[in-house]
Amino acid sequence: MLKFRKILLCNKVYYLLFILTIIITITRLVIPKHSSYSSLSNKFIGIITNIKKQEEYQTIYLKNKETVILTSPNNYNLHLGDKIKVLGEFQRIKKNTTPNIYNYQKYCYQRNIFYQIKVEKLIIITKNKSIYYLLREKIYNHLKYNPYLLTFLLGDKTYLNEEAKLSYQENGISHLFAISGMHITLFSSIIDKLLRKRKISENNRFIVISIILLIYLFLVGLAPSMLRGVLFYYLFTLNRIYYFYIKRENLWLVCISISLLINPFYIMDVGFLYSYLISFSLLKMQDTLKSNNYFKSLLKVSLLSFFVSIPISLYNFYQLNILSVIYNLLFVPLISIVIFPLSLIVGILPFLLPIYELLTQILERISIILNTIKIGTLLFPKTINILYIIYLLLIIIYLHLKKKILIVSVLILLIIHLFIPILDSNKYIDFIDVGQGDSTIIRMNHKTIIIDSGGNPKKEGLITTSIIKPYLKSKGINKIQTLIITHGDYDHMGEAINLVENLKVEKVIFNCGEYNYLEKELIKVLNKKKIKYYSCIKELNIDNNKLYFLQTNIYDNENDNSNVIYTELSGYKFMFMGDASITTEKEILNNYNLPDIDVLKVGHHGSKTSSGKEFIDETNPKYSIISVGKNNRYGHPNKEIIDNLVNSKIYRTDQDGSIIFKIKNHKLKIETCSP
Repeated sequence: MLKFRKILLCNKVYYLLFILTIIITITRLVIPKHSSYSSLSNKFIGIITNIKKQEEYQTIYLKNKETVILTSPNNYNLHLGDKIKVLGEFQRIKKNTTPNIYNYQKYCYQRNIFYQIKVEKLIIITKNKSIYYLLREKIYNHLKYNPYLLTFLLGDKTYLNEEAKLSYQENGISHLFAISGMHITLFSSIIDKLLRKRKISENNRFIVISIILLIYLFLVGLAPSMLRGVLFYYLFTLNRIYYFYIKRENLWLVCISISLLINPFYIMDVGFLYSYLISFSLLKMQDTLKSNNYFKSLLKVSLLSFFVSIPISLYNFYQLNILSVIYNLLFVPLISIVIFPLSLIVGILPFLLPIYELLTQILERISIILNTIKIGTLLFPKTINILYIIYLLLIIIYLHLKKKILIVSVLILLIIHLFIPILDSNKYIDFIDVGQGDSTIIRMNHKTIIIDSGGNPKKEGLITTSIIKPYLKSKGINKIQTLIITHGDYDHMGEAINLVENLKVEKVIFNCGEYNYLEKELIKVLNKKKIKYYSCIKELNIDNNKLYFLQTNIYDNENDNSNVIYTELSGYKFMFMGDASITTEKEILNNYNLPDIDVLKVGHHGSKTSSGKEFIDETNPKYSIISVGKNNRYGHPNKEIIDNLVNSKIYRTDQDGSIIFKIKNHKLKIETCSP
């Protein structure tokens, strides 16, 4: 027994365990996982492990040796634990087609998901007989009437308001919505007090609470932050009950090692990283954080949490919100003292739901309002990975040595990182994959010009919030100098209002001709926000560069009125055709001499109404960009147009993803982000 106790008190044992775990984790990560299926497969039999219901359809997670995702109408009466057979087309999970944005393929891969199935036939083989799935479904159905109950009690954020969810992230408080140590401590304390009243011994209380927490852990699907909270409870309680006197930092090493041995992909989970790094810092700095004043102590914790989470926030979200330190003084007590405990009560006593809904609506509204305050938000462009590692090492060393020079070093690095975009003298033309639509971003001389916003009426707002805004953030850009609308079709300007609402826009340029309904709606917003706008201009000065608007006639349709823009950057000629038709092309050929265009943004997504042979032969583009949606209903691009462009190198957003042209030292480089 003495030998065992000596081993438990030996620091080297824990460091060795951690190092071995990291080696095993890296090994497991670098060995690629492969699916047992292929795109030629057409059948899958499995157990339903999760169902996410929307208004018209439901997303189903079906598990066998691996998991597949399928979407079906709500008229199928399916339940967790049902064994079903699905016939349909196997489609590989696609990755992001724009750099630096959310990678859904990577997310699925970490969960052993490779395919989604386009369902042709669905057959229920056997209904659920598992108590586990029955219990999960009953609890889920009991809580589903409020998205915050699902969030705080089951860790499911699926049904939270998207605007509110984004505000929590940008305000730096999203970590409060993960089931973590704070929730476990409160939950276990409540049970412990109830058991104390029954005069149950400490050992037996520990056994009862441990069983309840274990059941709870599996009900929420082994969420990384939840797993950490449960492991901490087990190890810290055992350490106290049996007087092992193991250092808290060593228990932390055991917790993180067990977590990574269970699932090596936890190390790539943002919640996991926040949870463990912040908890480690609190353990290391517990003496410094002590204070008789609750809010003073909370301020210290908030400052420390903000500081240690810097590398994670920068790597994943490209921004820091300095005001989040202050926001936490409000949201931490509101959530930990009021809303989370009330979640537990409402879960048992649903008649209190109106009070709960009022409080969560107040929470949402405050967060959304605070998110409009941008003075504390700093954007840091995506950069080399070594810089994020240096941030992390400096912070860990600080937690050990507590030398202020290390804080200064981090601040100096942050200042250098913040000003990286200013040092970039290159020019970029980004043809963004927005599906069946157009959006081009020109970045030069620390200015940003966007030509068209794209637009999909079925996914309103998603192009802005999921593609354009995060991509610009990854480049350190929070302001658009000029938004150019080539014309008023939805696939070119459907996201314009969302862009103006979500990003700072200095001015907007419209095409010639009368304003249509979409343009008038945008103008209402521009007037409200006091943003200048112009129409039918002939040229636009961007420092030492000019954009020439070649189409200034007025026709009786939007496509012919479409802005056609020509510019020359570092000797390279670019031409953006919008949806200009052959009629407009002939007019331009009559008025301008345009031989040997280097890069042509092909008109109207490769429709046969544009890119006439005469125009293509005259302009002779070296590279041609076709912005088009995969398997679109219009059949774009037309084969005749592809034939017309036979002497040009063609890039298509449906095949190549976003296409990035970079001009560095007067040389043109091309990168793609294929699906």
